[in-house]
Amino acid sequence: MTDEQTRPHDPNRTAPAGRVVAGRYLLLGELGRGGMGIVWRAQDQVIGRQVAIKELRLSTENTAEGAAVFSERILREVRAGGRLNDPAVVTVYDVVTDQGTTWIVMELVEAPTLADLVRTHGPMPEQQAAVIGERVLSALQAAHAAGIVHRDVKPANIMVAPDGRVKLTDFGIAHAIDDPRLTTSGMIVGSPAFMAPERVEGREAMPESDLWSLGATLYFAVEPIVAFERPTTAATLHAIMTEVPYLTRARGPLGAVILGLLVANPEARLTATQARAQLAHATGPTQRPASAALPHQETRVGGQPTRTAAKPEGKSRRGLWAGAVAALVLAALAGGFFLGKPVWSPKKDEQQAETVTYGPDGYLKAKFSSYELCYNAVVQPGVVISSDNNVDCKKNHTLEVFDTADPLPLESWSDSDAAVAPYPGLEDLSRAAEARCAAAFHSAVVPPQQRAGLAYRALVPTQQAWQVQPDSDSSSGPNRKIYCLLSRANNDQIPAQITAKVK
Repeated sequence: MTDEQTRPHDPNRTAPAGRVVAGRYLLLGELGRGGMGIVWRAQDQVIGRQVAIKELRLSTENTAEGAAVFSERILREVRAGGRLNDPAVVTVYDVVTDQGTTWIVMELVEAPTLADLVRTHGPMPEQQAAVIGERVLSALQAAHAAGIVHRDVKPANIMVAPDGRVKLTDFGIAHAIDDPRLTTSGMIVGSPAFMAPERVEGREAMPESDLWSLGATLYFAVEPIVAFERPTTAATLHAIMTEVPYLTRARGPLGAVILGLLVANPEARLTATQARAQLAHATGPTQRPASAALPHQETRVGGQPTRTAAKPEGKSRRGLWAGAVAALVLAALAGGFFLGKPVWSPKKDEQQAETVTYGPDGYLKAKFSSYELCYNAVVQPGVVISSDNNVDCKKNHTLEVFDTADPLPLESWSDSDAAVAPYPGLEDLSRAAEARCAAAFHSAVVPPQQRAGLAYRALVPTQQAWQVQPDSDSSSGPNRKIYCLLSRANNDQIPAQITAKVK
């Protein structure tokens, strides 16, 4: 026996290149490493093909009995994942145990990860991110239908080839090592910044948990920052439980999907079917050539044709799409309200004042412009807020617009489409606006050191304001925006602009 074979097994010691694993797989070189182990390039000496082989590392605190249980769990769970049949799932060829270490033999996909791409090239175009999201959702739907939850969906586990092929890897591994004996030794299964709130609470992972992680992943792709990552694990988990992310780049269906997937309550989260329908719309109306899918990369692997949504034909179909988008975007704006289930409860926030309406028949007769942010006015019945009481934000003012949003992505529709979009209802519109304003107020838009003594409220259109038809000889038309207003107690003066940025 060689020294290698007789030396006591150290699970944290990695195998050298040139070693043959399980009498079959010749290690050629290291491809990468992470919290769960090291991935090697290897040669299958029986079939003659190159494969990727993952060497899983087990904590040294576990006993020999624990290692045996661990290996058995890996064999069971990863083999279950290996039965999945979807183009976006990395194929598992074999699971073997060699000298006390578990190895997973997989399809070799030579492509950068989503994490690599974003950190190298910056934020992804929305259309490209939507294509990736759609394909990952396809893999997740196949897994969930088979009773498998991934548990570690994150940018580093999504491989993206330059011709558009997308692969989700590590199916079954996070589930296999999620054991109380491991977590009590200080190990957190999965990546904390991409862990769904219900898992932070200690609940069992579920398909909806994967969807939340996908939402956090798509947020990273387009922003490009990790939405909930903080300097410590404790701070990261606290952010997941208490904060709502603020989108600055994503608009329309993609933005709605991201926020809809990041709803705290798993029961109120967008379903995979709903999210995939919107992502298909966000990929664009025309087929893109595969070679143009991912610029700035070296082509190394084969591809998969890009799936795109067919362009709707006819006004009636556009109207139906507008209604569907309305429902989903409202849900996303709410950041925690969908299908009538309130998740975020704005009224628990003492700084949030009552929501009021605007319009010809509204509480206020407001008429804002995109470049007028500060006003000398008070929120009282019948008050007109317009250019007449607009002031320079550097001077004293009593009201400040700190965020605005379109409940519908009107830029995606013609004027005729917008005209048929139905009024969502005052209750749903108000809840969506309240949560949107709460999210913006508790984000970097309103600096934390400035929040003391402030009150904020949402302003929503009445049905009459929503449905008003434009005059034939003027540019006036429906106003469907929601507005978020800042003020001080007793309408005291604000000496200078508070908000850091306004969308």
